[in-house]
Amino acid sequence: MQQFWRHFRRNRLALAGGVIVTAMLAVALLAPLLAPYDPSAIHVSAILMPPSSGHLLGTDALGRDVFSRMIYGTQISLLVGFVAVGIAVLIGVIVGALAGYYPGWIDTLFMRLVDIMLSVPTFFLILAVVALVGPNLINIMIVIGVTSWMGVARLVRGEFLALKESDYVLAARALGVPAYRIIFSHILPNAMAPVYVSTILGVAAAVLIESSLSFLGLGVQPPTPSWGNILTDGKANIEIAWWLSFFPGIAILITVLGYNLLGEGLRDALDPRLKK
Repeated sequence: MQQFWRHFRRNRLALAGGVIVTAMLAVALLAPLLAPYDPSAIHVSAILMPPSSGHLLGTDALGRDVFSRMIYGTQISLLVGFVAVGIAVLIGVIVGALAGYYPGWIDTLFMRLVDIMLSVPTFFLILAVVALVGPNLINIMIVIGVTSWMGVARLVRGEFLALKESDYVLAARALGVPAYRIIFSHILPNAMAPVYVSTILGVAAAVLIESSLSFLGLGVQPPTPSWGNILTDGKANIEIAWWLSFFPGIAILITVLGYNLLGEGLRDALDPRLKK
């Protein structure tokens, strides 16, 4: 850990990404304390008010405080990101581990499945599935996770192919250690470094997908606040309420940028070939 931190802290962009991610997590956890208004409360007398001291980021077409909705929208975006990526990593690790450890028909079967999944445009597949099963928060998290595991599977398979002939694995086989223990206790912990990086980058992708789905009306449904459906309100009032499009757009940009910077920094710190 000391070696990792020494290399990681040299990367100022990665540190900036870590600060952004930490700040977003703090906002999501402290949303009830930070939001000055109920995000769903309608105020007829405050419709489409520009940013002011009373409403820091203005109000929407129903008089709801945009600042409060943005804060609670952080919870939704990060929840979708973490749960969806957790599902994708779980599936990807299992498929990649089995494909990498067992050559032959098991490897061929799983890799052809990965190729088939990758041949279908992911976002359009998500759109089709969400339209079929219905746009709600649980469905969105499951669909994004189930359609995003292929990259993790390839990473884990590649690590297993490189590690399964290592001396400690051969020694474990010679001692009669069961295959499942070799896979999950001996090889997998040493194959997780690229998965950590993929997980961080995957959260950014999941946040972007959720925002896109909500913007199209197939994501989180009103009145639940989401950065994507705030953007939808902004589209309808773009000529008179610029703040409805500007602030959620900036939030999405900063969040995705923060996770990407952090992920790249983790990759550089964990990859021994990049260390000097």
